[in-house]
Amino acid sequence: MQAYRKSFNGDPMFPFDLVYKTVKLPDKELPNHLHDHYELVYIHSGTGIFFIDNCLYHKSAGDLFIIPGNTIHHSLPDLEDPIISTAVFFAPTLIAGHTLDESYSPLQCFEFARRKKQYKLGLAGALRSLVETVLAQIAEELANKEAGYREAVRLTTGQLLLQLNRHLLTNGSIAHEGTPIGPSWILQALKKIDEHPEREIHLSDLAREACVSTSHFSRVFRQFTTMHVTGYVNAKRIIKAKERLAYSDDNVNDIAEKCGYETPTHFYRVFKSVTGETPGQYRTRCRSVSIK
Repeated sequence: MQAYRKSFNGDPMFPFDLVYKTVKLPDKELPNHLHDHYELVYIHSGTGIFFIDNCLYHKSAGDLFIIPGNTIHHSLPDLEDPIISTAVFFAPTLIAGHTLDESYSPLQCFEFARRKKQYKLGLAGALRSLVETVLAQIAEELANKEAGYREAVRLTTGQLLLQLNRHLLTNGSIAHEGTPIGPSWILQALKKIDEHPEREIHLSDLAREACVSTSHFSRVFRQFTTMHVTGYVNAKRIIKAKERLAYSDDNVNDIAEKCGYETPTHFYRVFKSVTGETPGQYRTRCRSVSIK
């Protein structure tokens, strides 16, 4: 099972989407998925677990999850105490291209989350109230669609990110790291894959290192990631390939080899199955966006 690639079919001139105060039930949640858009998820009430990258987090009221683009994640809400949450999705170019301060990046909180692999921020007091107020304002703007509503949404989102970035600068780090939920051998396997997805990784080797049977390892691994080992490794490799395609001039065949694929044909096939595009199409799209 590959990581599902979520697509956004809205206005390409306004790459923004809001899913406001929805009830999240286990049978309605997507399996492991990723997308190019950056995402903020705020928990209004309820409990559950969030799998992001290779870590598991408890979810409860007041939590904000900061998820950079192309990060594998899925939600596991509690059936007895379902989550009510708001999700904000946007293309980074919508926000990042409008700063007047060269020393400031509106996407700093996402960069921090990706670098530190810390995606959960517990909110309290004034910051929590501000986040809830801003989300309500964005929902109202999108519902009413008055003149200038898109600009209002962009500016309001930028203000929200500014406050989050200032909070991180003041406090020095995101408040809560992922909770080590689940067997330590699963967490070790996830860490191993995350650190070197390009290496040859077999289910049998992971199971032997964990001192469990391959069937037990596979069952528990899928329970926590919603994916088989091969699908998870491929998703991690494609994330690495996308970064190289977007930010380097490396030949596509060289990228395929550096990401663990023995042949360019295999790489092309897996890349398109995960992203919906060929490597060349993805690189062209990324560069056309950066030029704009």
